[in-house]
Amino acid sequence: MKRKDFNRKWIFPIVLILGIVVFYLPPVYSRLMPRVEALQSSVKYWINPPEEAVFQPAGQAPTETPSGTSSTRTPPPTLTQTLTPTTGPTLTPTITTTPLPASVNLTGFRYEDQKNRWNYCGPANLSMALNYVGWNGNRDTVAKSIKPGIQDPKLDFIQQGRSDVNVMPYEMVDFVNDETEFRALSRLGGDIEIAKKLVAAGFPLIAEKGYYEKDYTGKIAWLGHYQFVTGYDDARGELIVQDTWNDGPNFRIRYDEFMAEEAWLSFDNLFIVVYKPEREADLMQVLGPYADPMWAAAYALGMAEEKIAATSGIDQYFAWYAKGTSHVALQQYSDAALAYDQAFVLYNSLGKDDIQRPYRMMWYQTGPYWAYFYTGRYLDVINLANVTLTETISKPTIEESIYWRGRAKYMIGDTPGAIADFREALRLHPNWAPAIQALQDLGIQP
Repeated sequence: MKRKDFNRKWIFPIVLILGIVVFYLPPVYSRLMPRVEALQSSVKYWINPPEEAVFQPAGQAPTETPSGTSSTRTPPPTLTQTLTPTTGPTLTPTITTTPLPASVNLTGFRYEDQKNRWNYCGPANLSMALNYVGWNGNRDTVAKSIKPGIQDPKLDFIQQGRSDVNVMPYEMVDFVNDETEFRALSRLGGDIEIAKKLVAAGFPLIAEKGYYEKDYTGKIAWLGHYQFVTGYDDARGELIVQDTWNDGPNFRIRYDEFMAEEAWLSFDNLFIVVYKPEREADLMQVLGPYADPMWAAAYALGMAEEKIAATSGIDQYFAWYAKGTSHVALQQYSDAALAYDQAFVLYNSLGKDDIQRPYRMMWYQTGPYWAYFYTGRYLDVINLANVTLTETISKPTIEESIYWRGRAKYMIGDTPGAIADFREALRLHPNWAPAIQALQDLGIQP
């Protein structure tokens, strides 16, 4: 009798220990952990729906910090210069009137998807663009540099960089220019005409755009996405893209659908071109006035303003946000702040029964931080970062929001809080130059 009781007593602990051991076996862990994380996110989103989170801009700079100290402190000389946009060389465009072919379908690259990876459209698309010009790496080679994520041995064997929800365009451009023999540039204000000109000249482009999809909560959600544009067909009015997610290789998408407010406009019609250095003069000729990034930003501004006048609701929200992004690129921060204020007013007014509010917007674009920071609205920077990090994402792993919150904290006198944020941003993204620079500006070794 005692022996049976003893056996029963140890059954549950033994089964529990065996279950834990089996769970952490790499083949099992790699399959189950993403589902566990999705379940955790679903529970949090069920308790606090992220689309219900709102940010209310205060619209004014603080006069004093909570401790009563002056908020007009002077930052270290380079702290306000970190990530400040720099104007590229102003080039005289060469206009060409050569008629374009009715259709083009570029080949000569290796298709890559983002399957079995987490938030991997950036590395996969950039790998295809680099492969087209003769690079021999792959999506993981790119991700190791621009999407390192938290260094966690328990997770790295599944995918390094799982915690990083987005790769910024400048990170992709910098990777090409700094770590390969090829070159890359990005511009705002893309349209179908420039896309066709680039493809016809042998310059496929990466477009950053948004789309709606049912997420794991069962709701229709807006997400950001990169697509590699490799062809077009005027007869059918379609672009040919290499989609790394659901739509696969050589997917066709209508011109008007590609240009929709929730699509390309939601990222201010941004595009990236990867090219061989010896073809730079050819590229500049094809770009024409787009060769000047300030012209491109001004053109994007005009596109956004036209959409503002012609739309309403969520479409107009995307247009106001794009207008703010254009002003940031033009270093017109007061105008940008006003545009973003209007975007957030529209966002807050969107109905819950319509397509879900695009709560992921700040995961991908940091324009409001630039605008509010450079107009002295530091509390707005902090509040927006807090809403983004605590109410729109299951885990606070967006290093850009943490970094900008740190910069704003420093400006209102909270140096310890700023240092903590810079260190956390660096933990989330090892070797990230902005966080390293911010710490060094404060006399602290990373």
